[in-house]
Amino acid sequence: MTWVVVPSLILAARMLSRDPLLLLSATRLAALIRERAVTSAEVVEAHIRHIERVNPTLNAMVADRFEAARAEARAVDALLDEGGAAGAPPFLGVPCSIKESFAVAGMPNSAGLVARADVRAEEDAVTVTRLRAAGFIPLGVTNVSELCMWMETNNRLYGRTNNPYDPARTAGGSSGGEAAVIGAGGAPVGLGSDIGGSIRMPAFFNGVFGHKPTGGLVPTTGQFPLPGERGLRFMTTGPIARRAEDLMPVLRILAGPDARDPGCAPLPLGDPASVDLGALTVLSVEHDGVRRVSADLVAAQRRAAEALAACGATVVEARIDLLARALDIWTAMVGTSGGVTFRALLGGGRPVSLPRELARWSVRRSTHTLPALGLALLEDVGGLLPARVERALELGKALRAELVSRIGEQGVMLYPSYPSPAPRHYAPLLPPFQWTYTAVLNVMEMPATQVPLGLNGEGLPLGVQVAAIHGNDHVTIAVAEHLERSFGGWVPPSLSWCRR
Repeated sequence: MTWVVVPSLILAARMLSRDPLLLLSATRLAALIRERAVTSAEVVEAHIRHIERVNPTLNAMVADRFEAARAEARAVDALLDEGGAAGAPPFLGVPCSIKESFAVAGMPNSAGLVARADVRAEEDAVTVTRLRAAGFIPLGVTNVSELCMWMETNNRLYGRTNNPYDPARTAGGSSGGEAAVIGAGGAPVGLGSDIGGSIRMPAFFNGVFGHKPTGGLVPTTGQFPLPGERGLRFMTTGPIARRAEDLMPVLRILAGPDARDPGCAPLPLGDPASVDLGALTVLSVEHDGVRRVSADLVAAQRRAAEALAACGATVVEARIDLLARALDIWTAMVGTSGGVTFRALLGGGRPVSLPRELARWSVRRSTHTLPALGLALLEDVGGLLPARVERALELGKALRAELVSRIGEQGVMLYPSYPSPAPRHYAPLLPPFQWTYTAVLNVMEMPATQVPLGLNGEGLPLGVQVAAIHGNDHVTIAVAEHLERSFGGWVPPSLSWCRR
């Protein structure tokens, strides 16, 4: 194998006892494979070896298809050896990972629910099909929170996922396994879903990029669970990646209507390269007026704003009062989206008895986690307050109109991904509603990209959300690419806890 990488990457790889291949983007890996500077088998094997090294501590990948991936990589190399590079798909031979809530033929598809422990997908979800058609090789499926509805990845079927920067801290949820394996270097890109921050929060906690697309841009077909039809535009599917240059190419692969998803509609995607950063208005909103944001995250957001101002962008520090009502707005809009209730999903079709399950949980006999039971209780309470729900729905419409007006066609909003860097396990239970920083943007249906901004004094990832108006996914990604150039993007964790 003869190829060249930046010397600093080689040094980093030696320090971390890792292969330099684990530091590259999917785009760069694909180019190396096409050029025959490295084989697909070598790339896939490097990532498999690394997952085998880190996963006993992280518990990020819960079911693998390593042997199938090795065979697929060998088939790619045979094709290229025969001169099959012409017309090859863009990511031919590049490994990826997939969130377990997406159907991957032959793999578990439980969404962390004990009652679905034996469920195996019979066919791929539409987005998995699109990734495979683009040449990606799935390595396995990754852990989720129970029914994908809590901000920590933990369930009674697979257990808890840990953060690669500090295993005593959360990896986030519900795409926590996905972000942890990517943040640790185990895959260049992966597939996540997001109805309340489930792409952006884990990406933030694990130091990588995550993009929540405009509502309705990417189909949800083939996932479990799904919201009612009115909620399909709140739940989005998008990429998690260690390098920003992969976000738009992967998003283009994923985007486009699917006849089985009534919430998905055709929407043209712009080009990040066409974005004039100097012409942008940057609305910097440092908090929601309710939940205090840590000083290190505020400072990181200000540095991001300054980096954009240095390009000529106009930075406006702002406060948006309606963001203080984010919890009411998200709960009302998701709660009235139709479909099977969360209580019924927990019970496999029949609503669980919350008093009974809480009693069982108190003696460690419940098959459900406490956050899942708490969310079911919150769902019940919302149904008892119809006037408050109606008021929250009106506030949601008003907030959406204000955000669109204030951000504008040539603007972005900087907004915290969470009030603090990755908290310790279980800490998010008190207080329990910090995730509204990301969740509110789901019901606004706005695109948002989580951007890593280096590490704090404790060695934990910093970051910020970049949001824009509907259809301006390319604008948030262009800003993410610039901030990566300015601050370095993903900083690989030391993995000091990992046995060599």
